[in-house]
This record gives sequence, structure tokens and C-alpha cells, in this order.
Amino acid sequence: MKLLIINGPNLNMLGIREPAIYGHTTYEDLKALVSTTCEACQIEHQIFQSNHEGAIVDEIQAAYGIYDGIIINPAAYTHTSIAILDALKAVGIPAVEVHLSNVREREDFRQISYAGMACVHTIMGKGIEGYKEAILYLIAKLQR
Repeated sequence: MKLLIINGPNLNMLGIREPAIYGHTTYEDLKALVSTTCEACQIEHQIFQSNHEGAIVDEIQAAYGIYDGIIINPAAYTHTSIAILDALKAVGIPAVEVHLSNVREREDFRQISYAGMACVHTIMGKGIEGYKEAILYLIAKLQR
């Protein structure tokens, strides 16, 4: 089984970016948790981060026929990118949407998730632990 983990804009700034919302956990901490979880489950994985919408779309498209599942935190593109939604729909790979904060408790403009419309599940408000939950969810779903 192979999973692709995609992270959108500003996630590379974790630990620096708005610590009152996102805490002091760094992007390196997030990557370590993902790698440790995947390795413990004997799952191949690739972690990708970009601040550019087109690069994220390209990565989703390139996943076709290679990855069994996608975990995606589109970050701000969650609420704006129909292109990411369309890419997820095009490849048809089961995807789980992850958000570090609980976006339902945030600004009105964050209440629409375009990417989430193409995902089989959404996890939010659990910090980086949400990635571990997403990995375990996808493993269970793909093994059924």
C-alpha cells in the first residue's frame, strides 16, 4: 500500500505561523509523525508540500496509478480551489482531508471545503495527530 500526503500553503511554517491557532509543533514534527506511523504500519509513503496551487494539482494528477490513497491538507486552498477538487475527482483515489485546527469554529469564509467534496473523510482540530488518524482510517478503508 502506498499513501501520498499532500500539504498546502504555509504548512512549512508550522511552529512559527500563528502559534495561538496551530501551536508550536513544526513541519518537521509533522513529517516525523507521518513517517513513523507509516513505517510502523509497513506503508510506503511520500510527503509533499507546496505553496502553489498548480504544483498541488500536478502532484495529485501524478499520483494516478501509483498511490492507493491520498491524505491532503489543502490549507487555504481548501476554501478556494476548485482545481484541487477537480484533480481529486479526476484521479479517483480515496482521499482524506486533514486540518490542524477545527475550521468549523473559525471564520465564515472557512466554512466551505471544496477539496472535502471529493474526500471520503475529514479530520479536523486534532493538530498533527489528525494525520495519524487519517493514515489509520485509509489503511482500514483500503483493506476492506
